[in-house]
Amino acid sequence: MKNFSWIALVLIFCTTLQSCEFIAGIFKAGVWSGVLIVVLVLALIIWLGAKIFGGGKDT
Repeated sequence: MKNFSWIALVLIFCTTLQSCEFIAGIFKAGVWSGVLIVVLVLALIIWLGAKIFGGGKDT
């Protein structure tokens, strides 16, 4: 059980550190490019949600 806890802790730290590096990279590129990426991702999520849940169907 101790080995499992240790491995889980290491995996959590690895994924957390990678996401922090990604965020740091976005801010190095500039705040506006980060804003643009967020807007594009949100637009993609909304578009996919509309396609999956049947948005725009004629009644």
